[in-house]
Formats: sequence, C-alpha cells, structure tokens
Amino acid sequence: MSDLIAIKAAARKAAFARRKLAFEDAHAGRAGLLSEVLAGYRGVALSGYMPIRTEIDPLPAMAEAAAHGVVSVPVIEAAGLPLRFSRWQPDCAMKEGPFGAMIPEVDDFVEPEILIVPLVAFDAHGGRLGYGGGFYDRTLEVLRSRRATLAIGFAYDAQEAADLPLERTDQPLDMVVTENRVLTF
Repeated sequence: MSDLIAIKAAARKAAFARRKLAFEDAHAGRAGLLSEVLAGYRGVALSGYMPIRTEIDPLPAMAEAAAHGVVSVPVIEAAGLPLRFSRWQPDCAMKEGPFGAMIPEVDDFVEPEILIVPLVAFDAHGGRLGYGGGFYDRTLEVLRSRRATLAIGFAYDAQEAADLPLERTDQPLDMVVTENRVLTF
C-alpha cells in the first residue's frame, strides 16, 4: 500500500467518525442555507444526491429547486466511468442503485450545470475528500471541459479538515455549504 493510499484511508476514517457525530447531533433544517444558495440559480439544471448512511440530507433543498427547474441525481454506470444524471422529482419512483443510493426507476438523463456534491471531508480552500472511487472527480473534469460547472460541497461543519491528502486529479469545489455557513473559493 502506498503512503498516499494509507494517508487517505486514515483521513477518511477520521472524517467518517466526525460526520457520524455531527449526523447524530443534527437537528431539522440543515438544508436551509443550501436552499438559499440554490434560490440564486433557479432554472439552472442541478444535480443533488440521495443521502446514504450519515450524509447530510439535501432533499428539502432539491425539492424546492425542482419546483423551478430540472433536478437530477447521479447514476453510477460502472467503475472508472464518469457519473450520469437522471431527472428526479420528489415523488418519482425510485430503485436501489450501486452502493445503496436510490436512483430514479426510469432513466431520463440530463447534464447538470450545478452539482451538489457529497463528501467525507473538505478544507478551507475547496479541497474535497470523497469515498475514493473518483466518480465526482472524473465527472467534474468532463463537465468542466464542456462549460462552466459549479461544484457545491454539502457537509456538516464538523467535516472540515485542515490538511487533506489531495492529488492533482482531485477536482476542487467552488463552494461548500454547511448547516451553518457558506464558503466560496
């Protein structure tokens, strides 16, 4: 195992523990600031995510955005490929996708301009530590090669870390929204 792989694994383990505590202590209304941020982008195609495990829940903000434009969720097609995004509505039929995240039962693929990105940890400079599959890094690289794409990390404050082990292929976030603040980079 290389040093960087071991360092990333240790950073993920510590971040998962912090996120679990934040999740257990969380109260309703965690997506309020995210809703406020997204209100400034009404009508722009957006991707959220279906929360799994202890991820902060963007669904209330996604539901508000869906009243004004296209909202989608990520679909993993295979390891090593970028994500695709299928149109989502609060009441659409869902099925279980890879890694336990729910996806729309019927695929209706769209290309978002804004991605709400789940994460394990973030730093004060827009760095993001994900789950290690590279799906969002590959996806953001492809989307950003086509047009401006806004990547908004959504996390608990407790997920901030001082020194993330980042690689040159790690795509930066443009913004992080937590339950208490908005950081722009």
